[in-house]
Amino acid sequence: MRPLSTSVFLIALSNGLSAFAASRFAGIPVAPFTPSNGGTYKISSLRALVVDSKFAQSRDETGETLIPPTLREFAETFADDLRGTLAADIDVSDAEKPPWDTIFLTLGDASKYTDAAGAQTSEGYTLSVDSSGIVISGASPLGVWWGTRTVLQQAILFNGSVPYGVGDDAPGWKTRGMMLDVARHFYPPEFVIELCSYMSFFKQNTFQIHLSDNLYNNVGLYSREESLQLYARFRLWSDSPDVAGLNKYKNESYTREQYEEMETACASRGVTVIPEIEAPGHALVIVQWKPELALSNDIALLNISHPDTIPTVKTIWSTFLDWFHSKTVHIGADEYRGDVSDYNRFVNEMADYIYRESGKAIRIWGTFPPKPEYDNISRNVSIQHWAFFEDNPYHDYILNNYTVLNSDDAYYVVNKWSRSYPPVLPFGCTFGGNPATGGAWQPHVFDLKNASNNAERANPLVRGAVTPLWNDYGANATVFSEAYYAWREGIPALADKQWGGDLAAAEFASSFAALHPFVPGQNLDRAIPSAGPTIFNYTAGSVAAAAAAAHRGTPALARTDVVTVEDLSGNGYDASTDCPLADDEEDGGAPALRVGEACALDTPLASKGRDYTLTLRLRVDAAAAPGADATLLQGADSALLLTPGLTLFASGSHYRLNLTLPLGAWVDVSVAGRGNQTFGRVRPAALGEPLPRPGSPPAAGEREEEFLATLGVNGEFLVWAPVAIEAPIRRLGGPGAAWEGRLAAMSLSSVA
Repeated sequence: MRPLSTSVFLIALSNGLSAFAASRFAGIPVAPFTPSNGGTYKISSLRALVVDSKFAQSRDETGETLIPPTLREFAETFADDLRGTLAADIDVSDAEKPPWDTIFLTLGDASKYTDAAGAQTSEGYTLSVDSSGIVISGASPLGVWWGTRTVLQQAILFNGSVPYGVGDDAPGWKTRGMMLDVARHFYPPEFVIELCSYMSFFKQNTFQIHLSDNLYNNVGLYSREESLQLYARFRLWSDSPDVAGLNKYKNESYTREQYEEMETACASRGVTVIPEIEAPGHALVIVQWKPELALSNDIALLNISHPDTIPTVKTIWSTFLDWFHSKTVHIGADEYRGDVSDYNRFVNEMADYIYRESGKAIRIWGTFPPKPEYDNISRNVSIQHWAFFEDNPYHDYILNNYTVLNSDDAYYVVNKWSRSYPPVLPFGCTFGGNPATGGAWQPHVFDLKNASNNAERANPLVRGAVTPLWNDYGANATVFSEAYYAWREGIPALADKQWGGDLAAAEFASSFAALHPFVPGQNLDRAIPSAGPTIFNYTAGSVAAAAAAAHRGTPALARTDVVTVEDLSGNGYDASTDCPLADDEEDGGAPALRVGEACALDTPLASKGRDYTLTLRLRVDAAAAPGADATLLQGADSALLLTPGLTLFASGSHYRLNLTLPLGAWVDVSVAGRGNQTFGRVRPAALGEPLPRPGSPPAAGEREEEFLATLGVNGEFLVWAPVAIEAPIRRLGGPGAAWEGRLAAMSLSSVA
């Protein structure tokens, strides 16, 4: 996210005005609004953000989270967003009435806001704008928060102003959001927090986190021993002896402090984290811990009839229940192929146990729909429908008085590759023309082809919709950011429909293009502001000039000195270094830095996302011994290594090329991120020549290769897929670098 500049305001204006229609704002999601007088209130006129003192400490106790922010806390976050997005540096204060030229946050008549089923919702708000300022009155502090999202969006779309008028807005459904499979690919807490910020801007309120799972256990191919070694993970780390051995990978897990940090940060933006721990299916990680609990015909499933199975699962939940600040938890219960009666007994016993221990409700994936001949699952268990070959949500569950959350696999993503599901969210069918509805998709639509399988829009048993992203082929298939890119447009597109909006495809495209660069609280694109295509450009010549100035004309730079390396791009991203200059006959008198473990070049930047070209002119004189990695460059999301071939390390995996660097010779090394692909290039270099032009085809004597992810598909075959890796740009050399050499230049361009 970056503040709006004048030029971008004009772009936003041209997009936004076309998105304003009578009686509604075409934000994302759409917001009802009736304009008046044709005027607008300028955000630049604001003097303060004021919280109604009567309600400053009020919280929404009716929502899903157990840690709801106060109205004052929401106001502080909103003020941060105003500063970062609109450059409106205003303070937060309390008052009984709205002063002139302020945004006033207050609570109103909660009974006036209802959802699609006509039930009262705490998430509604009223937005009023006139010449005196802006008033957001909510059914609760959470309702006020969603009103702040509307103000931010409209100020972006309308050139820093919000039109005069009034509008009452409320979501159609209670649960709106996404699910991320962190079990088969760990994601760091800060990434999850950024995703929550992204979702919140579009008024989604639920982040389901899938905490345990395994790669597919191919029972027709794997031996028992091979299955017991298959990738399976449990992502919560506790020192409790009760679960010792369940999780063997602390560095790929969330501690209690980290998990609560995610919950708190997401809740501060209106998003509740819903935990999911899988059992009795997808439970290989439990079986690897306690093999005696395995079902005989598939050890990825638990044998529920074993006397220790349900007590073991209860022990797991009792260890972590206090971590979870949500009123609902998810016990998985997906794709179980054992006895139906055992399964139903497991679900009901776990539901009773969790409720007794914590007062929490539980949710399961739709499996084994109710039948007259069974003791069926209790109706206080909510169902998350995902596939019609598992259940018919309307006929099997809703008509039998079960609450249903829509996660139909028409909107599934399997990250990077799948036989069945796309790698990017297919949201195009949300905007209209669905045979099942004659119009746009919304959460009550389970079947896009057959309307008889869909509930009526006002059915109170439709809980809402959560769209999952799965990592079926493991951690090395993707880097962290590829989960975001799989959702980048799909999250806001579905958010409009989950809220109950009616955006058309063209309206969505226009609004998204204008709003996306300014989503607060995140930089998932790893964007870097730049006045032109060259983001930074460092040369040893600029180091030499700085050293000469610092030493009054003395060219030698002592190792203990730190000097500024001027960024010649004009963006002002000056670096610093404590590396000495090498200005000798061997280099023809051309200046270079002597780089290695004893010194480093540090930039003020950390990582660059799509699209970019990063180029180094360097000479490696000595590298790590065989079997050890030499780290050329480090960044927030990746590192450039010699292993000995050119390698990018990202998100816990190595992506290697067959390109090597000759020792003792000057070369230009380039890494280019082009859309969802990443390439490496090496060519001989001469110090007097300019660096190769970004985006140019390989020259004579130059080799380029693509970094690829290698996916093992169920032990049957391999698939190679592109991988989009961010450029590492924080530090060159330094402790642990494990190489010695010289650097003559380093540049970063947005041209790929």
